[in-house]
Amino acid sequence: MIALSSSLKFRLSTPLNIGSLVVHSRVLQSPLSGVTDLAFRRLVRRYAPDSMMYTEMVHASGLRHARQLPKIMEIDPNERPISIQLFDCRPDFLADAAQMAVEEGADTIDINMGCPVNKITKNGGGSSLLRDPKMAEAIVRAVVNAVNLPVTVKTRIGWSDDEINAVEFAKRLEDAGAQMLTLHGRTRAQGYTGTARWEWIARVKEALSIPVIANGDIFSVESAIRCLELTGADGVMCSRGTLGYPFLVGEIDHFFKTGEQRQPPTAIERLQCAREHLHLLWQNKGDRGIRQARKHMTWYAKGFSGAAELRNHLCLIETVEQGCQLIEDAIEQLAFSRHGIDAVEPAVLSVSP
Repeated sequence: MIALSSSLKFRLSTPLNIGSLVVHSRVLQSPLSGVTDLAFRRLVRRYAPDSMMYTEMVHASGLRHARQLPKIMEIDPNERPISIQLFDCRPDFLADAAQMAVEEGADTIDINMGCPVNKITKNGGGSSLLRDPKMAEAIVRAVVNAVNLPVTVKTRIGWSDDEINAVEFAKRLEDAGAQMLTLHGRTRAQGYTGTARWEWIARVKEALSIPVIANGDIFSVESAIRCLELTGADGVMCSRGTLGYPFLVGEIDHFFKTGEQRQPPTAIERLQCAREHLHLLWQNKGDRGIRQARKHMTWYAKGFSGAAELRNHLCLIETVEQGCQLIEDAIEQLAFSRHGIDAVEPAVLSVSP
C-alpha cells in the first residue's frame, strides 16, 4: 500500500494551472522524437483523458519556407489538452513557429531546451541553450510576445557535472515569461545514463513560483510518488516508461485521483494494444508507418514467454498483415500457456526528450 503525505494528497486533488490553462491531471506525457505522434497519443489518451500531451519536437527553421506544415504538427481537434513543442536557437524563427502552432490548435507552446542529441545541440538548439542563458531568455521573451497562449520550457539540470546551472537558468526563464518548467533531472552529458538527480528539481521548485514538473526515472506509480514527495514538484512527466506501455500515464493519473492502483494489463492485453498501434500507424502513414512500427512492436514484446523470439520477428516486418499475424500467433500461444508472465517490464531506451 502506497502512503501519501497529507500535503501531497492536497496537491494531487487540485488542477494544474499553466498560466490561463487549467489541466485536470498532474501527469504529463513527454514529447518523444519518433514516438509521440497521433497514433501513440491516441493510445495514451485512452487511459489518461485529462493529461497534457505533446507533439514530437518541431524544428522552427524548417517552417520558415515550408509549403505546408510537417505531419508531426498535426493535431486531432478532440485531443485536449495538447502542446506543440518547438526547438531552435533563433528567437524570431521560434516566434513565427509559435504563431503557426497556435493556428494548428495548440493549447500551449513548449520550447525544447533539453534535447542532448548532437545533431540538435551542435546547431545551438536543445540543451546547448543551457550554456547560453541570455539567448534562452531572449527566446522565451520572443515567443511570449508572439502568442497569447501559455509558453512552457523543458530542460535539464545543466550541461555537465561541472556546469549545473538549473536554478539560475530556471529563474531567467520565469522572469522572461515562461509559465511552466519541466526539468529532467540529468545533465546533457549524462544523456539517459545514471540516475536522475531529483534533488535539483527540488531546488528549482523552491526557487520558482510557476509550476515545476519533474521528469526522469518515472516508471511506475511508486516512483512518481517518491519523486513528488522528494521534490515538491507540481506534477510528473513520463518519458521512456511509456515506450511499449502507453498505460503508464493513466495508471499514475488514476492513483493520483483515487488513491487506488489499476490492475496492470496482462501480456495478452499489451499485445492487443500493440496490434492496434500497428494498425493506427499503417492507417496514418502507410509504409513509413510500418517501418516506424518495428521499434514500437519490439518495445511491446517484453515480459512474457516467447517475447525474445517475437521481438526478433517484429523488428523485420514489412506489412501490417505480417505484423498482425505474428502478434495474433503470440496471443494465441499465451492464451493456452500457463507460462506467460504478466508482470510489466518497462522499456528503457534512449530517445530524444
